[in-house]
Amino acid sequence: MSYFNLSKAEIESEREKLLKQYEDYKNKGLSLNMARGKPSPEQLDLSQPMLDSIKSSDFCISEDGTDCRNYGGFEGISESKELFSRILEADPENVFVGGNSSLNMMFDTISCFMTAPIYDDTVAWHDVKDRKFLCPVPGYDRHFGITGYFGFEMIPIPLNADGPDMDMVEKLVSSDKSIKGIWCVPKYSNPTGITYSDEVVRRFASLKPAAKDFRIMWDNAYAVHDVTDTPDTLLSIVDECKKTGNEDLPILFCSTSKITFSGAGVAALAASPLNMKVLKKRLQFATIGYDKVNMLRHSKFFKNYEGLLEHMQKHKKILAPKFETVMKKLNENLADTEIADWTNPNGGYFVSVNVYKGTAKRVVELCKEAGVVLTGAGATFPEGKDFDGKNIRIAPSFPSVEELSLAMDIFCVCVKLACLEVLV
Repeated sequence: MSYFNLSKAEIESEREKLLKQYEDYKNKGLSLNMARGKPSPEQLDLSQPMLDSIKSSDFCISEDGTDCRNYGGFEGISESKELFSRILEADPENVFVGGNSSLNMMFDTISCFMTAPIYDDTVAWHDVKDRKFLCPVPGYDRHFGITGYFGFEMIPIPLNADGPDMDMVEKLVSSDKSIKGIWCVPKYSNPTGITYSDEVVRRFASLKPAAKDFRIMWDNAYAVHDVTDTPDTLLSIVDECKKTGNEDLPILFCSTSKITFSGAGVAALAASPLNMKVLKKRLQFATIGYDKVNMLRHSKFFKNYEGLLEHMQKHKKILAPKFETVMKKLNENLADTEIADWTNPNGGYFVSVNVYKGTAKRVVELCKEAGVVLTGAGATFPEGKDFDGKNIRIAPSFPSVEELSLAMDIFCVCVKLACLEVLV
């Protein structure tokens, strides 16, 4: 039943029916959280045996003879560099393994370029007047938080079904020296779950920036996070940039935060030798070396890249029913109303829902009053400014299937109510 074909009397009748359902939900005193993409306890349990992988000092020696309990190993142990080189599709010598957070590595990268020129004939970004950063939207709020913190003007770039609007990206990047970078989540993008097409990756690799020190922040957070039997594939930006002579353009990031333990994983970046030289110059004063014991623990647990992929199949078995539940509820409750649309990703951690224009904030408020916590409306846009007021990020990973099913029923009622409040 399309809401746009209802008479005024039918709108009132539908609204009264939904209000009764809504009050019933409120009276249940629920507390359900879908605000962030947290792994569930069942997913965390998958990696619990890893904590027993290092049982004595004999187990703390890496394959090259390094005692991982001691200082040194600034760039990370060789086993970790090899593993992350497979994930990021980069040469091991161009991989730097850090602490537990790829977000921290992204912050440090921006911070480094703020104070240190990348080339001898460029200046630090701090000294660039009216510096700007491109932000595909909807996107990852913490990315926007980093560039906002460092005083960048953030320019929203529409995110299409195949990736960012490359006509817009190419035009802006080629004409404005004050644009210093772009955020990208190229596979199973947060929050839409789309994967950049081969054409989009090739166009990124072929960019001709006006700013010599323009950089692509390639956050491949969901590189191995498939939830269906028809996974997306992502073209290697490293290989494509080699073909175009733009090896310095991308800096790649990933971590095991949603593979093993969110608060105790391992993160890594990959970059060209030139970029790595600038970053290492800063990092050498920040640390003598990151947690090599944790790197070794992960390497022993997975054994190799194929072992990691086997581990991800266990995650898929837990996550797939949750994504299926979200799709089932959205289709059952909203498809016929024509007041919302949503993505149906093959992986990642999120589903992006566009509700009736101008009602996203109201939907989030109604859900909260009924005991369902969502990511704040506007969070997927720089400075929280979703000018259409319609995008909401759904994070299905943490609740159980039963809790998620109930939460989605409530969400759909709230989407309808918020729309009817406008239509009435």
